[in-house]
Amino acid sequence: MASHGLAHGPLGPNCLHVCVDMQGLFGPGSPWAVPWMQRVLPAIANVCERFGPSNLFTRFIPADQPGAGTGAWARYYTRWAGMTLSEINPDLCNLIPALRRYVPPGRTLDKRVYSPWTEGHLDALLRPSGIDTLVITGGETDVCVLATALGAIDRGYRLILVEDALCSSADDAHDTMMTFYHRRFTEQVEIVEAGEL
Repeated sequence: MASHGLAHGPLGPNCLHVCVDMQGLFGPGSPWAVPWMQRVLPAIANVCERFGPSNLFTRFIPADQPGAGTGAWARYYTRWAGMTLSEINPDLCNLIPALRRYVPPGRTLDKRVYSPWTEGHLDALLRPSGIDTLVITGGETDVCVLATALGAIDRGYRLILVEDALCSSADDAHDTMMTFYHRRFTEQVEIVEAGEL
């Protein structure tokens, strides 16, 4: 079982909070709405307050137009034509208003796929920084958070998941993923509540 709590000791100075895709795209009224977003927002804000300039907010940026993208992404953006940049209010790509006050001093990192690692931007940002620990919050537990976590595990980062600051649009998928993290990553993942940080 993955450890609950900070099993490997307190957080050190080389720690970065990665808040995954807390954007208008996934807010109320959107076809991609994540109902839990508002529920976990206080815990995410709590973590943001603690990290100050060491907050990094990823933003999922959709394709420019319907049918754009490589391979299955073209099919995806045919299905979700109304969520492409040519069809939506561009402000939906921004962080939800409650989190915008953390940038600056925090930073944003845009990505066109689920993982922030695939396009190389996160590696380029972290490589010279000395960061060795990532604290992850945001959504969705079973999609972009999963992609972020697996990339961090593969690269050997100490990984902290803040359980009460993660959200999904599917309760059963969220629960399954938390069980997955607990059972399959005994050495790589620590799971905490926001207050435990």
